[in-house]
Amino acid sequence: MIVGINGSVVYKEPTFVHVDVRGVVYEVFISLHTFSALGNDEVKLLTTQIIREDAQLLFGFLDMAEKKMFARLIKISGVGPKVAMAICSTYTPNQFATVINNKDMNGVKKVPGIGPKSAGRILVELNGFDVELLSSTDAPKSIAFSQASEALESLGFKKDKISKALSACSGDDTGSLVKEALKLLQTI
Repeated sequence: MIVGINGSVVYKEPTFVHVDVRGVVYEVFISLHTFSALGNDEVKLLTTQIIREDAQLLFGFLDMAEKKMFARLIKISGVGPKVAMAICSTYTPNQFATVINNKDMNGVKKVPGIGPKSAGRILVELNGFDVELLSSTDAPKSIAFSQASEALESLGFKKDKISKALSACSGDDTGSLVKEALKLLQTI
């Protein structure tokens, strides 16, 4: 089982990337969030390998939260890897946890390929998803990180630089995280 891949980017499109690992080029399917955070040089992806009768597929993620979300989604009856990747492309793990926690049927139906029946099944199956993803002690901090990240994205900063800056911040609320991150982003 391939659980991670580290190499140089040979070619990339919004839905997949070709990664050269010492002369062997792997095709790895990615979400739009991962695509926007990828550089053009070296890449290190966490992967989920799915082996079917007719194919061996690799799905790549930059962070463990997105990988866990994908793994949880593909266990739901009627949700395959393509639909799970569409959900990962539409929502970050924190945003999706909020949608599930609020039992937002329309939020789930926004994802391409999901109708009312599938949306209802996903909401029922993932009841408590936010508790799994965000432990109770980290929930306010994780939500603040998510909101700060979205605020910085709206200012035009790239996701990879935002995540580096936010990981170095010590604030607990959204406002202080944004202020600290802005100071750090000016030096990066």
